[in-house]
Amino acid sequence: MFQIQNLKYKNILDIPDMLIESGKTTCIIGESGSGKTTLLRLLNKMISPSKGEILYNSIPLSKTDSIKHRRNVVMLSQSPVIFEGNIKDNLQIGLKFSEKPLANDTELISAMKIAQLDKPLEFNAEQLSGGEKQRLALARILLLNPDILLLDEPSSALDENTADLITKALVEYSQENNKTLIMVTHSISIAKKYSDKIFKLYQGKLIQEVE
Repeated sequence: MFQIQNLKYKNILDIPDMLIESGKTTCIIGESGSGKTTLLRLLNKMISPSKGEILYNSIPLSKTDSIKHRRNVVMLSQSPVIFEGNIKDNLQIGLKFSEKPLANDTELISAMKIAQLDKPLEFNAEQLSGGEKQRLALARILLLNPDILLLDEPSSALDENTADLITKALVEYSQENNKTLIMVTHSISIAKKYSDKIFKLYQGKLIQEVE
């Protein structure tokens, strides 16, 4: 699905070859500053390589429409944006931005369940804790129903048990709906437990690939 060829980005990443398969759960691990987030941003076409190419379904990203790509390959950042209003407003706003039909309450609650967010739809989103805001943003991108989910430390603000529950739910959701899950995580145990493949980055280089 994603094929990286001789990729370089400034002095941050240098990856000669890397393949991320469709329909799998792929985890990217490594120390802080190793280039993990930069790699996700490249896959999302938020930034472009300094050299080399990234192919998506055999087509160079440089030749694809950025907006269409990001609607199909959706990224959740470490610091998700929360808008004014209640939880329901925040869940629907992603659909509005993407010009997709709004979801009904059952669909909203279903997405919240996967994200382990147990709050009323009318609850003020700005009063949520940091971890709850992270889960709200996760539910928001699930409603977009993209083919590929790019998650940057989706459990960084969560305790170990909640992180495990959310990752398990995400992997099950991805498998049941034929989605591709690409996740940066600081937890090696979660990566080993749930991923089909693990890539380890060190100082911008791919140093390890674990099946």
